[in-house]
Order: sequence, then structure tokens, then C-alpha cells
Amino acid sequence: MPEMKLIPFEVKSVVNTTNEIPYGVNQINAPEIWNRGEKGEGTVVAILDTGIDTTHPDLADRIIGGRNFTEEGPETDFTDRNGHGTHVAGTIAATENGSGVVGVSPETKLLICKVLNRHGSGGYKGITDAIRWATDWRGPNGERVRVMNMSLGGPMHDPEQYDAILYACSKGVLVVVASGNEGDADETTMEYGYPALYNECITVAACDENKKLAYFSNNSRQVDVISAGVDVLSTYPTSQYAVLSGTSMATPHVSGAVALIVNLGEKYFGRTLTESEIYALLVHCCCSLGYKPTSEGHGIIDLAGMNKKCKE
Repeated sequence: MPEMKLIPFEVKSVVNTTNEIPYGVNQINAPEIWNRGEKGEGTVVAILDTGIDTTHPDLADRIIGGRNFTEEGPETDFTDRNGHGTHVAGTIAATENGSGVVGVSPETKLLICKVLNRHGSGGYKGITDAIRWATDWRGPNGERVRVMNMSLGGPMHDPEQYDAILYACSKGVLVVVASGNEGDADETTMEYGYPALYNECITVAACDENKKLAYFSNNSRQVDVISAGVDVLSTYPTSQYAVLSGTSMATPHVSGAVALIVNLGEKYFGRTLTESEIYALLVHCCCSLGYKPTSEGHGIIDLAGMNKKCKE
């Protein structure tokens, strides 16, 4: 049976304690939105990954629900036995609690879909089922998923999975995916993988703390935005923190930003925005770093731009 896998990533270090806002969160000016009192409350981001450390002090109160789509344990057990999903979750929504790290959208709730096992692999069918399940999920107060984070990839197009992504988009869900880590530091060559090649997804490339293109970041005509993916500090099992690198680490910065944009945009316009309208607001916030569109898409997100727009 075909499988999708974690996009290869590198664990640089693991520590027991920390207390900081990671550079990638500052790089997109998320605190500017927080200062307006907007921290993602009411939004739900679905994470399709290796699960989550359900007892992590920075994450436990962010989890609104979840399901296991792998053969690793019962359906109700979405515990992360790899580390990747927990790291992604922290970048999106690690809570403000006076210690540890803070995510881009620290009051957003997380719906955990464990689609990859401890080895970082999972069947196409399980991932496809998770996309549809998360799209149709409703919370105890009628909450629904607005953003879906998929920091994973595979080499082949799967019609059923593509149909599930189209279904999610039709229901107003923005699907944010990693571009891949097969880059060769040459902007003239293209690297390909799925779901990054689907035009309907928001495909994310990676840069470093100095906003330089990461050497491993895939180039393709489907790249939409770029964000921090080199030496990113976030949550890690068990109740720890780790520094990881990869486009998988860049993707959740964008998912968290989109969660903030949804809330701020819908308050400004006074109505529910469509998937395409939210994407337009995202693009409005982007600034070029000077690379080819195949490397950076529309550029890096600057949430200060969204903040300014919604003050006008």
C-alpha cells in the first residue's frame, strides 16, 4: 500500500525548559496582532501529523479533540510517539503561560488527527479519511476547522486524497502544506511532491532567522509563501522543547498566521469569509524577500500589514 511520510527534518537540540517567543513568531510580527487583543480565540486548526504530547504544559489546554487514523493504538489514542506533530502544534498555538514558548496564535484550539505513526509514515487512505473527518467535525459549541496543517508529503498524486482536499476547500478550510526538503540551493531547478503541488493548497517554503532562503527548501510553481524553517524552537515530547529544521517547521507559522487573519478579517468585515477571501488577505500581508516566486511565492507574511489594514 502507498504511504505518505514526514518530510525529512533535522532535530538540532532538545531542552527541558525555556522561556521565549521563538524568532519565527516575531519574524511575522504576530505580537502586533496580539497587542490588539487578537490571539486566535474561537478558531480551530486541524493538524494532520504524528499526534501530540497531550500532557505538555504549553499544549494541553489547546486540544479540543482528536482521532487516531493509524494502526498504532486505538482510535482514541492520538499520542505523539515521534515528536514532529508536537513541534508543529507548538508553533501554531502554544499557550501563553509565563514559561516555555508561545505559538503564533496562542488561543487557537487544535484538532489532532494522528495520520503518521512513530516512524513518521502513514497510508494515503488514512490521511484522506482524516481530511474529510476534520472538515466535517463540529465542536461542542459548533466550532469547525478553518485551517488544516499538513507537514507531510509523498511522491505520487492520489485522486481520492486530492478530492478530499477539494472538499475541504469547498467548505471554507484553508489547507496549508510544506513544500518539501529536497531543495538543492539552486533557484533554477524545481523539486516536486504532493500535496505541495496541488494549486488549492497553500504551499510553504522555508527561510532562516536572517530571512535567507533555506538551502533545503523545494522550489516549484506552486509555492505560495515562505516562513521560518531553520532552527525553530517549539514544544517536544515529553513536556520538553526542541530546535528542528525543515519546511515542516515553516508550515505551522503560516497556519497560525491564517488563524489570526481569519479572526481579524471576519471581525473587520462582519461576516464569514470564504476560503478565497482569506487567501487574498494572506497575500495582502506578504512581502517579497527578493527571491524567485518559485522559491518564496508571494513572500514572507507580515501580520503588521493585516493589523494596519483592519485599522483603516
